[in-house]
Amino acid sequence: MTETPIATPAAPSGRPSVMTGFPPPPEARATLANWRQPPFSAWSFTHTREIVPSAEIPAGTPRPLEEDWTDLSRVPVPDGAGGEIPFAGLLAATQSSACVVLQGGRLLWEWHGPGHDGLAPHLLFSVSKSITGLVAGQLADRGLLDPSAPLTALIPELAGSAYEGATLRHLLDMTVSTAFDESYLNADGDYAAYRISTNWNPAPDPAAAPDLRGFLTTLKPGTEPHGAAFHYVSPNSDLLGWVIERASGQRFADLMGALLWGPIGAEAPAYITVDRFGAPRTAGGICARPRDLARLGEAVRRRGVVGGRQVLPGWWLDDMATAGDRAAWARGDLRELFPAGRYRSKWYQTGLPSGALACLGIHGQWLWIDPEAEVVIAKCAHQDEPACDATDARLIAGLDALCNALA
Repeated sequence: MTETPIATPAAPSGRPSVMTGFPPPPEARATLANWRQPPFSAWSFTHTREIVPSAEIPAGTPRPLEEDWTDLSRVPVPDGAGGEIPFAGLLAATQSSACVVLQGGRLLWEWHGPGHDGLAPHLLFSVSKSITGLVAGQLADRGLLDPSAPLTALIPELAGSAYEGATLRHLLDMTVSTAFDESYLNADGDYAAYRISTNWNPAPDPAAAPDLRGFLTTLKPGTEPHGAAFHYVSPNSDLLGWVIERASGQRFADLMGALLWGPIGAEAPAYITVDRFGAPRTAGGICARPRDLARLGEAVRRRGVVGGRQVLPGWWLDDMATAGDRAAWARGDLRELFPAGRYRSKWYQTGLPSGALACLGIHGQWLWIDPEAEVVIAKCAHQDEPACDATDARLIAGLDALCNALA
């Protein structure tokens, strides 16, 4: 009997598709060294736990979404060059993996890019920060966290670091003064060392590699006083995860499942990447189904009410949507993203007439909540570049236009 070889599927370039074959050929393997780079990222952003260690975030009883299907693929939105493009065309042009649109809590439309079905948890990158902010709000509501508390009182190990003299509110609002440089593409700077500590990059010397919590205690202070300006620093949100675990006495993954993922009726468990000692990457390591991200957005839109039950503290969400230091934002490093906006408790106030709130992560992750149109949009992507101001502006205009059309 003669065996007939089965060909390995080829990508459009003629090279084998990523992670196909048994084993995949070397040039098609996603590794810790290449997993956030194209062409590997389209695969690894929905298989992150196969690259980086993770902890599961449990779900409870799924709460089905009511459906009211409407084809939104041809809704015209700005194309970024003075013309218009169909909304589905904007998603494809920005290398989107999935998009879920809810209106009034009903599932209106769902779109998937090639190779994606929405069932695999997708890496949310910095949308994780906003989710972590909601978990902090749950603890504040229970009296376990006080936003005015000094960080060194919560985590004494921070004494002498950039966080000396800062409060939890400074941490929540990204107004900690630190010299940390958030340069995603710098292979030798602060961010590269940070990624090694989170287990996201290979360590040149594994025996000497820093862990995440140890790395946080080494950050150096900036020149301005705390609270003076918005300064986007991802390690701040990992520190918030440490604060949450220390205050609650529980692992973040278990706590998020109990206080957030279960109560919103998520349809599937999520997960979060961890360092070599199990510290969670609460700044960017949460992976979840796009529909569950939309469920979370709907809970926020409804001021924390799910199925007639208050599952998120309404006062925290009100503060998140209306408070914040506009002057600190105006002096900050992302002011051009939302010129009339603010930042509060890890969420962006867009400053648009609709009063929209937003969460965003590099490589094209978005959660958009438009209270005027009663619309929630969850979008995941695998954009080649970590950040692009022009692409962000194009997506902001497109998401706002879609909501305006639905309003």
